[in-house]
Amino acid sequence: MTVLVRAQCTTCDRMEDVVREVCAEVGVGWERVDIDHADADLRGEFGDRIPVTLVDGEEHATWRVEAAALRTALQA
Repeated sequence: MTVLVRAQCTTCDRMEDVVREVCAEVGVGWERVDIDHADADLRGEFGDRIPVTLVDGEEHATWRVEAAALRTALQA
């Protein structure tokens, strides 16, 4: 589970809060990646629509993540 974010982004902060809570509930680890310090491929693909959640390397949600949907995806 990965969250792509940008510094000083309140939308990113809200998404991280949901991810942190859901991952703790289901016992899944996650990482935070600042898109501005990521490799060029990630910046090119996701840089204009941050925040993004990736589950198993696949895009799960952009700009907003629903806790129930994330929980389901992580438990699949």
